[in-house]
Amino acid sequence: MAEGEPTEGEPTAQVEARGPRPRPRPASIPDGVLTVEDHLEKVLRGIGPLSPYDQPLVESLGLPLHEAYVARTDLPRFDNSEVDGYAVRAEDLVGASPSAPVVLPVVGEIQAGSAKPFAISGGTAVKIMTGAPIPKGADAVVPFAFTDRGHARVAIVEAPERGARIRRQASDVASGHEVLAAGTVLGAREIALLAALGAPRIKARPRPRVVVLSTGAELREPGTHLDYDSINDGNSYMLAAGVRSAGAICYRVGSVDDNPKTFRRVLSDQLVRADLVVTTGGISDGDHEVVKETLSALGTVDFDKVAMQPGSSQGFGRVFDEQTPLIALPGNPVSAYVSFEVFVLPAIRRMMGRTPYRRPMVHAVLAQDVQGESGARQYVPAYFEVTHKGAKVTPLPGTGSHLVGVLAQANALIIVGEDETALNMGDTVRTLVLDRPY
Repeated sequence: MAEGEPTEGEPTAQVEARGPRPRPRPASIPDGVLTVEDHLEKVLRGIGPLSPYDQPLVESLGLPLHEAYVARTDLPRFDNSEVDGYAVRAEDLVGASPSAPVVLPVVGEIQAGSAKPFAISGGTAVKIMTGAPIPKGADAVVPFAFTDRGHARVAIVEAPERGARIRRQASDVASGHEVLAAGTVLGAREIALLAALGAPRIKARPRPRVVVLSTGAELREPGTHLDYDSINDGNSYMLAAGVRSAGAICYRVGSVDDNPKTFRRVLSDQLVRADLVVTTGGISDGDHEVVKETLSALGTVDFDKVAMQPGSSQGFGRVFDEQTPLIALPGNPVSAYVSFEVFVLPAIRRMMGRTPYRRPMVHAVLAQDVQGESGARQYVPAYFEVTHKGAKVTPLPGTGSHLVGVLAQANALIIVGEDETALNMGDTVRTLVLDRPY
């Protein structure tokens, strides 16, 4: 799969017509190593969209409609006034002007929300408030500014046209018309429309419940005592924030030590509230890799080498009787973040029914040279900006996968292809702009 996205139910390698076809496997990737697309396809094939159900309207913010919404009522529901003023018959005010005002008796007042059916006869006026229904017989509204605001009688200095300042029934939305297409992501404006049409709930796929769990005997909760060889657990906080930013529900478990029995117990306990589990750490080729050691024994989780840097160690599969999908990420913070962007974020969006799954790439002019490494796709933390000359991206100093300070300064990732050993200043390069809605 390249930059395009699969439709639901089709193989992810068969991208939609709007996206390009997958590129051939780069020759520089060693046998037995997966491409980024290979691993992402495995993840997206193994994680399907969640089943839709009716959601409370306010809770649907950021969710896509599962089916088109057809209006069941008109907007406005009735002819109503768009200003505070007087409802009149236009023919009674022909020739009215500041020098020749027309005086009409005021026969009543209509307020929005408290009015009963009302009618006027020729040669009369009724005081009316914004949003109140137009009385039968009236065909125009004159604002207070063109009157003396009289109570028993009103002097009017404007000759309105028929229909002036009247919001006609169904002039905004007509009953029976489709107002929001299936797949529309609901924001404040769409929710306002649905509420105005009387929809307290809508059908959408729910927010995935994602359990985030980090591993390592050296990890401590921020704010607690650190031994000389312990570190703060930043990964679980980073991934939890990423999950929430994606619109999902996150349960951050925190860190688990390197004891396989402890890890297995904690993981099993968390599955009752998980649609997806994301772990970080414990999957490399060293000793005491608790995630890899524990889950490899299940036979349902694969641990692969992926041709990417950082983040070459990746894991995916399903765990225990619940067959809950689990994505295992490496433990270094930059590796974990890049892996989240490339694999976890598309999985969450697929579960929610949001497309495209992958963050769209943009093209920007490279401000400094970047060195590549044959056989692996590199994701280089960078700063993206749009200047008067166009889009520009500057790689940040430092290449270590532990450099969380550098990561915090980045708002983009420069992509260096598997067969590219260098990108030169002035080149147009592929860039993932982070934190941009899509």
